[in-house]
Amino acid sequence: MPLAANRWLSALPTLALGLAAALLCTLLHTPLPWMIGPLLAVAAARMAGADLRAPAQARNAGQWVIGASLGLYFTPDVVARLVEYLPYIVAASLFALALGAGGALLLRRTTGVAFKTAFFSTAIGGASEMANLAERNGARIDQVAAAHSLRVLMVVVTVPAIFQYGGIHGLDPYIPGPRVVSAPGLVALVAITLGVALLVKRLNMPNPFVIGTLLAAAVLTACGIELSAIPTWMSRAGQLLIGVSLGVRFSREFLHTAPRFLSGVALYTVLALVVSALFGWGLSALSGAHPATVILGTTPGGIAEMCITAKVLEVGVPLVTAFHVIRMAFVVLATGPLYHWLKHRVAPEETE
Repeated sequence: MPLAANRWLSALPTLALGLAAALLCTLLHTPLPWMIGPLLAVAAARMAGADLRAPAQARNAGQWVIGASLGLYFTPDVVARLVEYLPYIVAASLFALALGAGGALLLRRTTGVAFKTAFFSTAIGGASEMANLAERNGARIDQVAAAHSLRVLMVVVTVPAIFQYGGIHGLDPYIPGPRVVSAPGLVALVAITLGVALLVKRLNMPNPFVIGTLLAAAVLTACGIELSAIPTWMSRAGQLLIGVSLGVRFSREFLHTAPRFLSGVALYTVLALVVSALFGWGLSALSGAHPATVILGTTPGGIAEMCITAKVLEVGVPLVTAFHVIRMAFVVLATGPLYHWLKHRVAPEETE
């Protein structure tokens, strides 16, 4: 039996637990049941000592579904309108970079960790990209990975709950281009978007299965080529795969990872959520966009998770997506140079 098939078979208990949690959360009408349910259930089981594993390429498959479904919102009218918001999106990207740098100073002061570890732990970028930068610069990769896992968990659980229980949903004036599922069109959409995603991966660009897929679907939609909508079951399956792949990041050892350090990360995450919400509110007043949309766009969460939140709650999907995609690219490119500039001024003892 092929190795990939063996890995999927060994992950069946994880998928079964995730599916059961998703169905339970659906019955309970909790926020984002198909992602948050599997995430919390698998994370809890892992920290209790269960030997659960994510299916091979689970996160990539989940990100492909999310990227494709988001790209279908970028109709010609939407693209033209998003250009008007570009200055505000750039401002939000600069804000995210400053927020991460400020968080590093806070984390260093409250926990005593080295500045390089604190800096890559609080940068609001992709966890894998920040871990790679941390390794290159001699930071503690285990603590950086733990910090991003905790931040994503807190944001994913907190933000959708605030939006749903606060009655903030259904505000989206945007609708996807294709609204009918076509089997031949879906096959073509899968082939085209997956091909672009693999090309983006080959170019070593970050988050290829979100960015590449989203770009391909968005270009098709913007050109008026509407192949197929994404079936509901596929969207739910993508959320489930992302949920379980996030959940398996946690383990029993995670609970013993420098409690003081994790407490500092939790404090930073709470403050970052509050400051980001205030910044988003101010940006919405300047831009004229709905506050809920801009606040979700400036929230310090992962691109896939926050865009899923926007899609499920119908809160300015293409605008939120644009905020997070551009911010992610900007932060990934700017974090390394900013660290080298700051370390000479903030932590000269760490300079080689």
